[in-house]
Amino acid sequence: MRRVAQVIRIRPELREKYCDLHRDVPQPVLDTLRDCNIGNYSIHLLGDLLFGYFEYHGDDLAADMARMAADEATQSWWRLTAPCQQPVEEAEPGQWWAEMEQVFLMP
Repeated sequence: MRRVAQVIRIRPELREKYCDLHRDVPQPVLDTLRDCNIGNYSIHLLGDLLFGYFEYHGDDLAADMARMAADEATQSWWRLTAPCQQPVEEAEPGQWWAEMEQVFLMP
């Protein structure tokens, strides 16, 4: 299992919309997450930062992320949520959610 932590900025004027959208995530989007070997997924908000965490239980994260990106329901969902987000300054060129480095894991 691989732990993945990511961060992105929320556009303050769209904060309420983003939170409202996540109160009722479409079932096909949730199904695709599970089909792509993602579990224990959560998103947290602090100020204008969104922190996402999930556990990946597959063998090829890049392939599963590509499969997720090709899913029509997920693409529709992203068209709703993406305008609410803005990559952080630390994101690599072309990177949306910036992956965070794990510095501690309780033994």
